[in-house]
Amino acid sequence: MLKIGKFNNLAVIREVDFGFYLDSEDDEWGEILLPRNAAPKNTAVYDNIDVFIYFDSEDRIIATTKRPHVLVGQFNLLRVSSVEKVGAFMDWGLPKDLLVPFGEQKVRLQANRSYIVHVFIDEGSGRIVGSTRINKYIDKVPAKYDAGQMVELLIARETELGYTAIINDAHWGFLYHNEIFQDLRIGKKTRGYIKKMRDDGKIDLSLTASGYDKISGIAETILNHLARNDGFLPLTAKTSPEELQDRFGVSKKNYKKALGALYRERRISIDADGIRLLP
Repeated sequence: MLKIGKFNNLAVIREVDFGFYLDSEDDEWGEILLPRNAAPKNTAVYDNIDVFIYFDSEDRIIATTKRPHVLVGQFNLLRVSSVEKVGAFMDWGLPKDLLVPFGEQKVRLQANRSYIVHVFIDEGSGRIVGSTRINKYIDKVPAKYDAGQMVELLIARETELGYTAIINDAHWGFLYHNEIFQDLRIGKKTRGYIKKMRDDGKIDLSLTASGYDKISGIAETILNHLARNDGFLPLTAKTSPEELQDRFGVSKKNYKKALGALYRERRISIDADGIRLLP
């Protein structure tokens, strides 16, 4: 079954001057146009291509290989391109902007401002639309995560205590200010970890893994930075916590733990002018 608003792997069945027709494998939709300017180079009949399916400005179903900023079922921060009689139109990275009807606006959206938006298929029209009524689309089924589990986060709101984040496009979680050691902003996507599943159903989050996994992850980050900088970083004992935070997103304490682990494994040398990657 064809998935509107998501990527589908479809076969090219014929070529025309202005593009290619794909087999939707769905009796309702039949053949779907992939315009030539949206097709990969050297596309040929019988190829299978991953394409995003949506509706063009004339509400015709169409395919593209371009990835929008958000898919159906997901949340993301989008900018308002314009406000018209039917609602606000958001830039989601495709030629036709995404409509957020007035009925799906928690507050009236303003042009050139950005908002967290959920994208879904409208049951009445069958079209792809957006909503800023975020709570309406957060999963109401109690979450089942394990402490320490890695998750994908979208930073959605800031409060006096910290940041509210959307976990895996499904649940609310919270990051406390005193446990954040990197710059965050509304709309930022980042990996995080489940810190605690509370009895009241709320979820505490962390941006770093716990215990050995945390140090191991920081060590891997240091190695990656060394590899990208010809095996040398001018970091010493006098390097400020702020610089380490900016570079690695970690506290100086955890950086030193990871550095010590790499040194004991003889993967780096710690010299007066910095750290070096050992062969």
